[in-house]
Amino acid sequence: MPYLFTSESVSEGHPDKVADQISDALLDEFLKQDPQSKVACETLVTTGLVVLSGEVKTEAYVDVQKVAREVIKRIGYTKSEYMFDADACGVISAIHEQSADINQGVERANPEDQGAGDQGMMFGYATDETDNYMPLALSISHLLLQELSAIRKEGKEMTYLRPDAKSQVTIRYSDNHVPEKIDTIVISTQHDEFVAAKDDTQEARNEAERQMVDKIKEDVDRILIPRVLKQLPERIQKLFNSEITYHINPTGKFVIGGPHGDTGLTGRKIIVDTYGGKGAHGGGAFSGKDSSKVDRSAAYAARHIAKNLVAAGVASQALVQVAYAIGVAKPVGLYVTTYGSTKVKGADGNVMSDGEIAERVNKLFDMRPYAIVQRFGLQNPIFSETAAYGHMGRTPGKKTVEIARNGSKEVKDFETFTWEKLDYVDKIKAEFGL
Repeated sequence: MPYLFTSESVSEGHPDKVADQISDALLDEFLKQDPQSKVACETLVTTGLVVLSGEVKTEAYVDVQKVAREVIKRIGYTKSEYMFDADACGVISAIHEQSADINQGVERANPEDQGAGDQGMMFGYATDETDNYMPLALSISHLLLQELSAIRKEGKEMTYLRPDAKSQVTIRYSDNHVPEKIDTIVISTQHDEFVAAKDDTQEARNEAERQMVDKIKEDVDRILIPRVLKQLPERIQKLFNSEITYHINPTGKFVIGGPHGDTGLTGRKIIVDTYGGKGAHGGGAFSGKDSSKVDRSAAYAARHIAKNLVAAGVASQALVQVAYAIGVAKPVGLYVTTYGSTKVKGADGNVMSDGEIAERVNKLFDMRPYAIVQRFGLQNPIFSETAAYGHMGRTPGKKTVEIARNGSKEVKDFETFTWEKLDYVDKIKAEFGL
């Protein structure tokens, strides 16, 4: 019997994402000056206030207040009526030095022996239902808000938009786990109070609210959805149909939003950051953490494995788990499941078990923290781009950065989203006889 699966996303103006972006911007600023920086920055944002906290070990000096304000300005919180304004909000820093007890478990005389920055398990997932090997509901959820943000920043249409927004997409799947149609789309977007009530009666206020919501619904249908469709391949476009249930600002007007509407904290959108509830999650957040924290670096490495396995044709979907003990370089375990989707045959002529797949993966991929950092260039300042619209499924690219090290400055290019590369497909095919 067909079933429904739902994922959500949030915009860069959502308070939790504001916090994530500030934390990752701080990390990048430390790495620009000192690639050996050990950083664990947490941010809280609320009405008129930003609080920075966490632990840092670095040779760098960073004007943390300036960094926070630049992020807030870039997102679009630049007006006093938002009650959270880049120029006027307070910024308090309670960042202090990293514990020596933790640091001694990470750094080693031989860099290759670098221990994991914490214990825990990390997951990576991939599926062939989209071109970027991500779950479809999450991909569309992200795209809806990316386009909504682009419309807001262009300033030509839907000029009432404010930075905070959420989306949610429900997909109907067949018994064979194939997407059949989009069932429901939910979009809640913050907006100006662009229709004034005719008088101070409740009836007039209700009528103004109705007119605003009706206009937003009309513009989502007329402007946003066509822009989203243009970004999608034809097979996904066909899943959009006249029977989709739309809930646009279902509670009514949404003027009070952002950090004034809800307090935001780093690390509260870990499902949005990863796979939208598909696969699994180990529980560790990413933003504000340098790559010695395997919560982040090993999750990227596990995604890289899963994506390359699916792209190579080993399975139509794959989940990879890796686990560590704090201060120990070698993982305590690596697990792979293909959910019964593999048709690869082993030496005995039978379909290869997930255990044998994991064994072969273990031979191909070095999952020690040092190896992961080197493989993906994770001491480079490449993390700000990850802090909104997902850490996974993004397109690798280049980022030009001015770095200041050893008393001199230079402009360098760094690769971004390196864990999304399909650079192990040929090795996997050779290992699995594909």
